[in-house]
Amino acid sequence: MRTLKYAILGLLMQSPMTGYDISKAFGVGLGSFWSAKHSQIYPELKRLAEEGLIRYSTVIQGEKLEKKLYEITPSGKQDFLAWLDQDQPLDPTPKDVFRLRSYYSQWLSEEAYLELLQKQIEKRQIKLEFLSHSLQVSYDGVDPRTLTGAARGDYLVLLGAVMRERTYMDWLLRCRELVSGWANQREGGKLQTKPE
Repeated sequence: MRTLKYAILGLLMQSPMTGYDISKAFGVGLGSFWSAKHSQIYPELKRLAEEGLIRYSTVIQGEKLEKKLYEITPSGKQDFLAWLDQDQPLDPTPKDVFRLRSYYSQWLSEEAYLELLQKQIEKRQIKLEFLSHSLQVSYDGVDPRTLTGAARGDYLVLLGAVMRERTYMDWLLRCRELVSGWANQREGGKLQTKPE
């Protein structure tokens, strides 16, 4: 399934956008749970136009700069709404390089793994603070039960992103606590492998 197709159609359900605006949306709103690069977005826009799900008009910005303004067609709306209403099986577990390193951490010294953990904690803390700040700035003092339209979906996904990052941080801090404890119990050894 071309999920990027539906991410783009969903954006165009909200309003017509340029390719640049669509790319920007993947860095801001959708960026907390979905990513796409320019090199993926523009070919997908071309395919969607060829399939008749979107159309574009050329607009002039500034004095000479021409840009394509994309909008969804009636068949695009129908396709998007049909996809939105489907129940999908769970996706495979997303890839996480740090978890993979943790899985094989028995081949690192406790000190080396603790350094990796600390760097990961610092990065995740920055991400958590950014998401928490975004949630607070956008919805401070707003009763979520009163939200409508695009704000409702934005709130739900942003709340989920904050909760996901808090849980990840809890896991990292617990790992640090455990590995520090193991390091204190043994002197300079490697992490033990699982018994056969």
